[in-house]
Amino acid sequence: MTRPPTAAQRRVLDAADPVTGRLRGTETQLAALVKRGLAFRHPRPPHDHFLTPAGHRLREEASTPEEPAQAPAVRDSGVFAARIGGEEDAEPGPARAREVHSAWQGLLELRRMTGAGGATDRPCGWERAHLVQAAALALEAAG
Repeated sequence: MTRPPTAAQRRVLDAADPVTGRLRGTETQLAALVKRGLAFRHPRPPHDHFLTPAGHRLREEASTPEEPAQAPAVRDSGVFAARIGGEEDAEPGPARAREVHSAWQGLLELRRMTGAGGATDRPCGWERAHLVQAAALALEAAG
């Protein structure tokens, strides 16, 4: 097990952008987070630093209060699913905000790739075939 991050590194982790995980800090702090596997340096300019999944987990663990140990009855298949009603885990959090943002960006990219002239203002074939999920994603992405 690795050592916990220092107070300065913890402040950098806590100040990360909640959606993208973009970090701001000194080069020394960022390099130490990269060394611990909590961040990575983007290969393209401007070479910003972003949280890894382990960094996101550490950040979320510190921000959630301790609760009694209860096994959640949520199945985690690793695949994004829009909330269309009836879900038991309706608590929004930073991880869900990242998932929704990523899914919405993916849908816009799908529109761009399949639309005439790269337009993103018209629904794509997937949206027409999955109306309920597409509408739920659009509503959740809108906030």
